[in-house]
Amino acid sequence: QVLLVESGGDLVQAGGSLRLSCAASGRTFSTSAMGWFRQTPGKDREFVAAVTCRGSITRYADSVKARFTISRDNAKNTLYLQMNSLKPEDMAVYYCAARRTNVCSSSSLATDFDSWGQGTQVTVSS
Repeated sequence: QVLLVESGGDLVQAGGSLRLSCAASGRTFSTSAMGWFRQTPGKDREFVAAVTCRGSITRYADSVKARFTISRDNAKNTLYLQMNSLKPEDMAVYYCAARRTNVCSSSSLATDFDSWGQGTQVTVSS
């Protein structure tokens, strides 16, 4: 497995922006597709965005499309989520996740990811 550590969560006003980061260590970062998920109390973990190994293909949940951008820097072993035009409904704990080594196709299913970070809280005030 890979160790994932998220950062960047904060309190922001509606309409504002945040950039989340996820630092990876423990195995070759560039050989795993990555994703971001989020969760609010009492609800299942929800897909946000995913990216292939080289970062060439991305996918997004409809609720964040055109507002959020997922990217990765394989030289820095870091995954990012740029969040713009934040809404109160974006408030959640955000998790980054990695697929198994040498699995490069993106996925929106939480069960396809085998390593998870501890999460970072994003709070959006209206």
